[in-house]
Amino acid sequence: MSTLWGTHSISAKLMRMNFLVSATALVLASVSFLGYDAYSFRQNLLRSLHMEAQIIGSNCVTPLLFDDHMAARSTLQALAGSPEVVSATIVGADGRPFAEYTRGDAAAIAVTTPLNPGVNEQQWKLGNQMLLASRIQLQGKTLGTVYILAETGEVGQRARRYVLLVLLVLLICLGLALLVTASLRRVIAGPIVGLAKIAQKVTKEKDYSIRASPPVTQDEISVLVNSFNEMLGQIQARDQALLESRDVLEQRVTERTAELQAANREMEAFSYSVAHDLRGPLDALGNATFMLRHSQFTGMDEATRDLLLMLPRMTERMSSLIDDLLNLSRSKSAPLHLEPVDLCTIARTICEELVKDHPERRVELDLCTRAMAIADQGLMRVMMANLLGNAWKYSSKVAMPKIEFGTRQENDETVFYVRDNGAGFDPGLKDRLFKPFERLHTQSEFSGTGVGLATVQRIIARHGGRIWAESAVDHGATFSFTLGNANVSEK
Repeated sequence: MSTLWGTHSISAKLMRMNFLVSATALVLASVSFLGYDAYSFRQNLLRSLHMEAQIIGSNCVTPLLFDDHMAARSTLQALAGSPEVVSATIVGADGRPFAEYTRGDAAAIAVTTPLNPGVNEQQWKLGNQMLLASRIQLQGKTLGTVYILAETGEVGQRARRYVLLVLLVLLICLGLALLVTASLRRVIAGPIVGLAKIAQKVTKEKDYSIRASPPVTQDEISVLVNSFNEMLGQIQARDQALLESRDVLEQRVTERTAELQAANREMEAFSYSVAHDLRGPLDALGNATFMLRHSQFTGMDEATRDLLLMLPRMTERMSSLIDDLLNLSRSKSAPLHLEPVDLCTIARTICEELVKDHPERRVELDLCTRAMAIADQGLMRVMMANLLGNAWKYSSKVAMPKIEFGTRQENDETVFYVRDNGAGFDPGLKDRLFKPFERLHTQSEFSGTGVGLATVQRIIARHGGRIWAESAVDHGATFSFTLGNANVSEK
């Protein structure tokens, strides 16, 4: 757009086009006229020389018959009235010059070229001159030949005059081209340049309310400008509709967000209420079971004793399910309190608790010494407790159980992992791992509620990370995860 008014502008192109067309037409016309003029001049000269040769030949029959050189020269002197004739010579039948004529100090014709046999008249081009030869005959007998030499230099003079005239006309055409270009610029280039300015302004400012002024004339340019304005109007209307849709969408998002927040608060209150209301009856049931076992156990039959012994396990399972549901609810709705957290310290604390609760087990623990992350400490503890608890549980049936926790670098990203050498799982079922209440092992194989890994995934997602698992049946499992805002240093 910077060259709109430079050497590549429409006005300059129109001026060059007009001048080129005019100059080309003028040159072609001049060359054609000059060629035709040269041809016409040569033909006229030949006709004139032919007539003069015939007249001289007719007037020289008698002098040739009576060998009257004076009369022949007198006849040739009539050529003085033809300014283009330079000289003339009459050659007798014996081939010797009979009479001569020269204009001023011009040299006489050196006759060296006889006529071809059977030809009565012949001409030759000698540079800027033309030589005409015509036989003088009487009753079919050749008495001699007249040679007339004429100049054709006037053709060159005419050509020079035409060239000067063409140059003058070209200058006039250039002036006319400038005038026509100025007029065309107002009619054609002006609206197009204005349209280009508007397009540049719209592109730069993104203001689609601008309109180009249409020309007065109803032509293709007017259609172009009107179409451009119509396009701007459509874009403006579309943008306005998008803005209105965005405002409506933002309003709906705000309303739905408020509804979801209210629903989450209600769900959280309901979860706490359910947990509190369920724990009271569970505690009462546990106390009643304890009293029955210590007061009436010996007087019961075997079936009643089995039921009484099963009640504590069911109570414990119900309490674990309540805890898992509360953790699942908190992982989604609890506010994040981000702070520096050492995940290795949390892992060691959880593993110490597991060892204390299960002193009969011997498990090899391989834990990193330090892994700092910016995260919510409470949620990190819930997440690590689920991952390490699963590793502890699913490695309980191997001879030499081992649990690892550490970090590694992958593509400039810190990856945390928990690995065990326990039962593992079928890799084809890994899509079910992080769904609530989905279990890959039966209750008789390994106890659990099927909520822990779903809680883990939600906690990691809230921290901007991701989790995935790799495993094979009876070859352990590795759970790897990232934290989007983790800043880890390991020693």
